[in-house]
Amino acid sequence: MQTYPQPATLSFFQALRFWLKLGFISFGGPAGQIAIMHKELVEERAWISEKRFLHALNYCMVLPGPEAQQLATYIGWLLHGSKGGVVAGLLFVLPSLLILIALSWVYSACGQQAWVMGLFYGIKPAVAALVVQATHRIGSRTLRNPSLWMVAVAAFIALAVLDLPFPFIVLAAAGVGYLGGRCLPQHFSNTPKHAKTTATPSQRKALIDDDSVRPDHARFRWSSLMRVLLVGALLWSLPMLALLHFFGWSHALTQMAWFFTKAALLTFGGAYAVLPYVMQAAVEDYRWLSPSQMMDGLALGETTPGPLIMVLAFVGFVGSYGLALFGADHLFLAGATAAILVTWFTFLPSFIFILAGAPLIEASHEDVHLTAPLNAITAAVVGVIANLALFFAFHVIWPEGFTHAPDFIATGMSLAAAIALLRYRVNVVWVIAVCALLGWFLRSLN
Repeated sequence: MQTYPQPATLSFFQALRFWLKLGFISFGGPAGQIAIMHKELVEERAWISEKRFLHALNYCMVLPGPEAQQLATYIGWLLHGSKGGVVAGLLFVLPSLLILIALSWVYSACGQQAWVMGLFYGIKPAVAALVVQATHRIGSRTLRNPSLWMVAVAAFIALAVLDLPFPFIVLAAAGVGYLGGRCLPQHFSNTPKHAKTTATPSQRKALIDDDSVRPDHARFRWSSLMRVLLVGALLWSLPMLALLHFFGWSHALTQMAWFFTKAALLTFGGAYAVLPYVMQAAVEDYRWLSPSQMMDGLALGETTPGPLIMVLAFVGFVGSYGLALFGADHLFLAGATAAILVTWFTFLPSFIFILAGAPLIEASHEDVHLTAPLNAITAAVVGVIANLALFFAFHVIWPEGFTHAPDFIATGMSLAAAIALLRYRVNVVWVIAVCALLGWFLRSLN
């Protein structure tokens, strides 16, 4: 593991270079992205301590929206104030948006060609393995005592067996964490009571350490809170009013802006938790795309850097492209416009939540009564992701349901990908690339 020399101070441009790099290497879904940030920022660069990193992560877990992007925004804000948070959050998203627009265009223009279908046949088993890896990685970091394990198992049963809504599971976990933090605080802390420590690079004195004095911009002020809320309201309302003025309420772009604003406020637990809601609306209600296209979009989202919730930009692109909103001669322009619009309304709430709430959260990192509910919610999210891993595994093994024979080839590819990711820690990009090429080769034989 490379260990960087620790600077006495960290300039804005030093941080900017890292955030730009992160935007292009953040593969592997939220668990992989969080792991990358932990390795780079805690272990190698020592910009932030383990405890402060986990405290910020717990806050991001309880928020609706992409937790990895919010975590980058939070740490960027902690390092350099509002401009640091905005830059970190934007650079986490922009590379993914540009890449996904290009891939969505290729998919829309060439998606029915045999070679493209072959690539997606290989990618889908890799996607299932990536979800299994996400469950393992976030679970190994979070479930550090039996109480948190029980919360995760209960969340899995609540979703898989009882079919309870995810917001209810989050609220229940928060309630359990709140009571546990008061009655059994040692069971809802970030580390086990008798944890052993060893000397590691992550234990170097961090720039933002456990006992570091909060910078001035991290102190809560009512004036700062009101300024963030006002700017956020303007950034949402001005584009929405422009859409209403030029296109009207019933136009697809206006409906996308409104729908994805609602979706952004329901994405507790990341993209996987909101996908059923988006699929029902986009496929059944608005008919922007087909179920098969939705699954292909998820595969594309898994193969690009950045937050998995960027799959919503794919929904916007394919929907507008298929509807030819700007005419048959401007299909790409329609798709790209919708993708940018969807991304704006999906991610804007995340920036507001971090810039408005982070000062309050920074004041609470020593208070177990406040951190325990966040730890319990994080544990519940592990159970939810495990349920989604089971869902994807089922659809890889039986793509056409129990009444048809299993797809043994896809199952074998998924198992091989899982072994490569979990046992041998092969880079996600290589796993996806090999599976895609193998899928193309196998389909070319038919």
